[in-house]
Amino acid sequence: MLAYSCGALLLSLVLVLVYVFATGTGPSSADNELLEPAAPTPTLSPPAASSTTEQSPSSSESPSSSPSDTVTPTEGDPPPQKIFKLADHPILQDPDAGLANRACHLPGWRSTPEGAEAFFTAARECLDAAWEPFLRAYNLPFTPPRLHFPASASFQTQCGTINVGIATAAYYCEGDLYLPFDGLQTEQYGNAPGVYLALFAHEYGHHVQELAGIMDAAWERIYAEGQDSPAGQEMSRRKELQAQCFSGMFLGAHVDQGGSITREMYNAAWYDQETRGDDTSGTRDHGSNANYAKWWRAGAYDNRIVDCNTFAAPASEVS
Repeated sequence: MLAYSCGALLLSLVLVLVYVFATGTGPSSADNELLEPAAPTPTLSPPAASSTTEQSPSSSESPSSSPSDTVTPTEGDPPPQKIFKLADHPILQDPDAGLANRACHLPGWRSTPEGAEAFFTAARECLDAAWEPFLRAYNLPFTPPRLHFPASASFQTQCGTINVGIATAAYYCEGDLYLPFDGLQTEQYGNAPGVYLALFAHEYGHHVQELAGIMDAAWERIYAEGQDSPAGQEMSRRKELQAQCFSGMFLGAHVDQGGSITREMYNAAWYDQETRGDDTSGTRDHGSNANYAKWWRAGAYDNRIVDCNTFAAPASEVS
């Protein structure tokens, strides 16, 4: 939810993945908290240079090629399909697998509905180019998320009616990603494209989970344990923190690659992470501020998806 700090009115992103049960449909994600930031504590500084390298999930010996360059479907291959696993999911096993380093070209940020739509539409193309070859290398399905930019006070989704306000920054449901401009509260955050991009990349991270089958497997556990139970909330935190790590991977793979993602944008996103999390929101389903920042930075620093295996992490690291 968007709220205002009492001093500088700094608006920080706390992404909330929620289920809307009104229609009884499948998993959805409302990353919709840009909450009052907690006071930052001293933390690790961003690396001076991008530490990512371009790697294939199937090989660490061809750093100049992307997964799609090294994996070619052949006749008789089974059709792409989800794999309903968590810690042992195939995409989380190779220590050398990461997103290819690419240049991402984005329009300059303009704090208008038209400007935001142009920015996020271009960002989706970059995210598609990053994640599609990666997923297809593991014979997983891929379709881009459908973007929506609702302008009314409420909008309909497969998961029910969503009211726009300070509580709605972005909303993901079953392959649809909603970005109501009024939810971004740009009058408070201003010209902060790196922060907006990290928010969007986190949402896209939930889409990656959905395509891979991780989202379904996580919700199966949550249903079994009870959404409000300690075990159910821990599973929700693991899911959220992985999306954080995926967001960091994307920015880490694209910073300083000759495109629009500058070191300034990357640093803004890096430092923004420590102001968000359960310590700020008062919830128990996203992770502490320290862990929220830790997992984003783990993805950003090394761009290795094995570092995003929140489902194998000790409970203390997903608290």
